[in-house]
Amino acid sequence: MSLPTHMQAVLLTGHGGPEKLDCRSDVVVPEPGAGEVLIEVSACGMNNTDIWVREGAYGTDDDPNATASWRRAGDNTLTFPRIQGADTAGVIVDVGEGVAKARIGTRVMVDFSIYNGDGCSLIDIDYIGHGRDGGFAEYVTVPAEQAHVCTSPMSDAELATFCCAYLTGEHMLDRAALKAGETVLITGASGGVGSALVQLARARGAIPYAICGQDKSDLVKSLGAEAVIGREEEDLAGAVTDAMNGRALDVAADLVAGPLFGPLINLLRPEGRYTTAGAIGGPVVELDLRTIYLKHLTLHGSSQGTRAAFERLHGYIESGAIKPLLWQTYPLSEITAAQAAFKAKGYVGKLVLQPDAKWQPVTPWTERQL
Repeated sequence: MSLPTHMQAVLLTGHGGPEKLDCRSDVVVPEPGAGEVLIEVSACGMNNTDIWVREGAYGTDDDPNATASWRRAGDNTLTFPRIQGADTAGVIVDVGEGVAKARIGTRVMVDFSIYNGDGCSLIDIDYIGHGRDGGFAEYVTVPAEQAHVCTSPMSDAELATFCCAYLTGEHMLDRAALKAGETVLITGASGGVGSALVQLARARGAIPYAICGQDKSDLVKSLGAEAVIGREEEDLAGAVTDAMNGRALDVAADLVAGPLFGPLINLLRPEGRYTTAGAIGGPVVELDLRTIYLKHLTLHGSSQGTRAAFERLHGYIESGAIKPLLWQTYPLSEITAAQAAFKAKGYVGKLVLQPDAKWQPVTPWTERQL
């Protein structure tokens, strides 16, 4: 098979607004190095991280308003231009030294993490689309062991809805040690990670309760939420207590923070656990430490996930234990419109980009599964 020398790709040229995204058709197709595979990309999901990295919105330990990338003030692996995109699905079309030629033609989804170690520690974690080029392109190279074979009947665009959001959610639940029969309250439950958490909690045998906009409550409930509380409720804590009908709250899985952080901490039972992987409602919060120590609470920060968490996620996908929530696809050349739609949050689930030559419009998952 003859491969092209150049490809369509979106280059992130610096921190800033959408003008920093440069969609080109003359980017050189990468060659797989030793232990790598070259994937012809069919689809790549969008995540909040793509936008926050573009905006440099991560702040630093000392200044929450400072322009900084995902690794903040540490060893910054982001260099410009960078091709973003973590949630890649496609077909292996070439292999590097040490990789079996038999892998060519295999349909795969990519574990996007750059682990920088052999163990379970994520202390030096990075990701494809940040520390190296990602899937907002027609071709991408990745380590061979992170291209996982997929036999699922799902489309490639559906496969591209899972990796970042669901791996993040699974690791959040790992960190909080959520067990079967326990309760978990999920904020931002209509978004990519939030909707993943509802399904992943059910897959563990836990009982998820969800907070989201009232207009999306029926859709979130259809994913497996025991009850859905509208974020517009004036007495949100009281509404949660009523919805839980006397059950204690074991775990809060928070993606919103902001003014919601305090009520979540107060809702937790003694020895309850709080886990977070996002702060779309505001990253700077008020905390009464007396509540933490008097209730013996545990707080967990979480980002990405371990190899074991990805293997578990891959198993859920292959077995059909979780379903894809593909809302809409966009051609790669329309990435600025796609990111505007992402920020507007007028959907439940995930938005996906596809190279223009492979783009196929879809109807939202809610209509396809009625």
